[in-house]
Amino acid sequence: MTLDRDLQSIQEVRDLIARAKAAQKQLAAFSQRQLDDICAAIAADCAAHAEPLAKMAEEETGFGRWQDKTLKNLLGSAITWDSVKDMKTAGILCEDREKGLMEIGVPMGVVAALIPSTNPTSTAMYKSIISLKAGNSIVISPHPGAKKCIVETVKIIQEAARRAGAPDGAVGCISLTTMEATNALLTHRDIGVILATGGEAMVRAAYSSGNPAIGVGPGNGPSFIERTADIPLAVKRIFDSKTFDNGTICASEQSIVTERCIAKQVEDEVLRQGGYFLTDEQSKKLSGFLLRANGTMNPKIVGKTAQVIADMAGISIPAGTRVLVSRQTEVSRQNPYSREKLCPVLAFYVEDGWESACERSIAILQNEGAGHTMTIHSQNMDVIREFALKKPVSRLLVNTPGALGGVGATTNLAPALTLGCGAVGGSATSDNITPLNLINIRRVAWGVRELEDLRGTVPAAKPTPSRPACAPTSPTPFTREDIEAITRAVIARLGGA
Repeated sequence: MTLDRDLQSIQEVRDLIARAKAAQKQLAAFSQRQLDDICAAIAADCAAHAEPLAKMAEEETGFGRWQDKTLKNLLGSAITWDSVKDMKTAGILCEDREKGLMEIGVPMGVVAALIPSTNPTSTAMYKSIISLKAGNSIVISPHPGAKKCIVETVKIIQEAARRAGAPDGAVGCISLTTMEATNALLTHRDIGVILATGGEAMVRAAYSSGNPAIGVGPGNGPSFIERTADIPLAVKRIFDSKTFDNGTICASEQSIVTERCIAKQVEDEVLRQGGYFLTDEQSKKLSGFLLRANGTMNPKIVGKTAQVIADMAGISIPAGTRVLVSRQTEVSRQNPYSREKLCPVLAFYVEDGWESACERSIAILQNEGAGHTMTIHSQNMDVIREFALKKPVSRLLVNTPGALGGVGATTNLAPALTLGCGAVGGSATSDNITPLNLINIRRVAWGVRELEDLRGTVPAAKPTPSRPACAPTSPTPFTREDIEAITRAVIARLGGA
């Protein structure tokens, strides 16, 4: 009997999970050194194939630039491994004998990993390394639009893991990519945790699966250029970020917000560095192309250059334009410029001072992207602190490119391609996800107090042990005279001896 493709895909998922579960039982008994050897081998082989896998990803998806994807592959492999290699994740993590406490790392089990098309190969590398470092096995669900390059990446990971001693089934990958397969993976009772990186619908599906999940919401980070900023350097950093892999990293800037007193300087610098301010007519025309009738962003713009986007929208721009910029005053779900745009398109807002810029930034984030990332370019620590205290984000990046700072490339944040958005963003954590997010901690605690101590009373005296029946109930008392007589007798006897 020939099964339909959807039924075949469901059966494949069940088989992959069964193998992953068996492999994870073996991994749970591995020493830290054994797990580290496996991860080091994966990182080395992935780094060695960073460029060809990047070229495959660009060719298959049509997103971004292979040169930048090569750097992302290195981030997902060698840089990730270097950041986690000294982490203690297996066995006894710490022990405090004075306090009577011990902590033990416990793997979560089988990790279900959803891989996006925007960062396909690098995310597969990264999730495999952090999962295995924590003693988990992993089953990967590729985005259908990037299946070929993801499957090739997984083959490299599997071979490196096998060579380093990983059990068969430790890293699995769905080959029959269907919605039914993804649903079967997310809802299977043997999944320990879901790592969901992708569109908002996919992340919501992960959280509603019934299994523990770590998801990532959309990014929509504004970038505030404050009056004390180094304006040329601030614009350079924003453009470096927005054009890196043509804007496919969700931590990249989506808007520039600046103060009126420096607006002309910022505008001049934007033009000097290859930005193009759209006319009102062009902004309206491009707006209709960016946003589809159902209110979602047009996937055709993702990871494309400014020139390609302009051509598709039918607008004329100067040759060499790096970023399309649209002056805006409104923030709403119907305004695509105030939402996430995974391409070199920026909104441009001008405010009277940093206080109103602060409110504008909050409005942009509440419109979309709450809990994710924003950037500020400033030398004023008081303003930076105010932004840090008030912005609904998990990462406030100061004087650095958003895309590269958010993932830990140009900052000392943990290198990661899964960025938690916290409760405000509907996520289980606000962390850059590392192996420490993929273990549970078993705590061993010795008793140090009794109930009487908690009640604040002195424990009662211990009862006198019962005596044998032949023992006297009380000793015969000696008088002072008796003691003196006994003493004299002992001395006399010793003297006679």
